[in-house]
Amino acid sequence: MGKTIRFGVSLDSDLLTKFDEHCEERSYQTRSEAIRDLIRNTLVEREWDSADGEQAGTLTLVYDHHKSGLSQRLTEIQHDAHDVIQSSLHVHLDHHNCLEVIILKGDAEIIKALGQKLISTKGVKHGNLALTTTGKGLI
Repeated sequence: MGKTIRFGVSLDSDLLTKFDEHCEERSYQTRSEAIRDLIRNTLVEREWDSADGEQAGTLTLVYDHHKSGLSQRLTEIQHDAHDVIQSSLHVHLDHHNCLEVIILKGDAEIIKALGQKLISTKGVKHGNLALTTTGKGLI
C-alpha cells in the first residue's frame, strides 16, 4: 500500500451538500472513505471497459421454472461455461419463481457474453450482470 496523500477539492456548495447527504445515507464515516470508493468504482469500470485479463461478476436471474424446458436450457448453457462459473445459488421464491445467483470469474468478454445469453433466454423474467473486479489491481 502506498503513502497516504492529502489533497484539496473545490466544489460548489450545493454539490458538497448533496455529497454529504450521500455519505450519510451510505454510512460513510468520512468524505475520504466515500471518495476512495468512488475512485475504486471508476477504476473497476475502466477495467471492464478495457476487458483485459481476468475479471469477476455476479449474474442474477429470476424465472418461472414451470416454463417448458427453461430450467434445462439454463443448466445446459451454464454447463457449457463451467470454466467461468465459480458457484451458483438457486432459491425457490414461491411455487413458480426461482432466483439464481451465479458467481463468475474469467475473461471479461466471455463473462459478458454468458450473461447476455442467459438473460436473453426465453422465459427469463429478469436478469442482471453486476461486474466487479478480482481486486488484484486495486489498492
